[in-house]
Amino acid sequence: MGQIRLDGIVKSYGKEVVVKNLDLTVQSGEFLTILGPSGCGKTTTLRMIAGLEEPDEGSIQLGDRMVFSRSDGVVIPPEARGLGLIFQSYALWPHMTVAKNITLALKEKKLSKTEIAARLENALDLVQLTGYAERYPSELSGGQQQRVAVARLIALRPTILLMDEPLSNLDAKLRTEMRASLKRLHRDLEATTVYVTHDQIEALTLSDRVIIMNKGEIMQEGTPFEIYHHPANIFVAEFIGDPGINLFHGTIANGALDCGDISIPLPENLVDRGGKLIAAIRPEKVLVSEAEKPGWQKVNTEILQPTGADTILQVKTGDVTLTLLQPGFITLPEGSPLWISFVPDTISYFDPETQDNLREAAV
Repeated sequence: MGQIRLDGIVKSYGKEVVVKNLDLTVQSGEFLTILGPSGCGKTTTLRMIAGLEEPDEGSIQLGDRMVFSRSDGVVIPPEARGLGLIFQSYALWPHMTVAKNITLALKEKKLSKTEIAARLENALDLVQLTGYAERYPSELSGGQQQRVAVARLIALRPTILLMDEPLSNLDAKLRTEMRASLKRLHRDLEATTVYVTHDQIEALTLSDRVIIMNKGEIMQEGTPFEIYHHPANIFVAEFIGDPGINLFHGTIANGALDCGDISIPLPENLVDRGGKLIAAIRPEKVLVSEAEKPGWQKVNTEILQPTGADTILQVKTGDVTLTLLQPGFITLPEGSPLWISFVPDTISYFDPETQDNLREAAV
């Protein structure tokens, strides 16, 4: 029963429509992330799948079971949908030990003591908390408390997992560790997972497929690679990527895109288009040289931000500022000249009016 299907889902709060005629199918065993800014409708969508919110229109099907249909009057409550939920809050009982927090729902399902003990041991092992069964939540770190919440899901063994910003309360190191734990959980349970976040790193590292929402609508859906390298529109291009993508507004002239102080090459199919275009290129796709090269464009270094493995460089030529991403820990004096070049196959081109991608870049 792992597949999730939403048809024609509409949800409003007063006059504000937060989800607009949403059609979505999550395949059995798939890890799908819904990504978008605050207020885009992603959490509301998850809560409707869980049964915590009722759509105004449409239907929701889990496997072969209809759990909500406005037209047929079907409303299955959350506790009867057979889902596993993890939220931003760990939702642990403070007066119960780790073991009791994990096994409470199992006891309510009237499983045997032997089965409960086996599931508890397995769950603690998978989240690397063996030996913590008798501790209380107050005796655990934030990351350990989140692992207890994950262990509770593992013990329940649901076929569908719903996760709403589960890592947002953790520091950077713990988020990295927990991403691995959640990916392992999805794999070990062979569960269908819907994950909601505003964090693009989580979306790119965890997902089989990503859906990007804005103002209640799907802007694009695809694999992490497709979303990153082939953005469907400028909203997606700007939302995905850290550091952010470079945008160049210009006019087609003499076989290139004239952006004033910088010139962007064009593919053959756009050379004769005429008019204005917006070009977009990821910071790591700009070719960079410290030595002058024929045909390359000169820029001056303004700000360097070494991150350890990479360095973010802000450079400028005339009125145009660009962001570059180069491997290694780079140190250059402010104002140092660099020479850059662009490869058409690594650039996306957008219509200024529709803001849609005019062609898929071949990366």
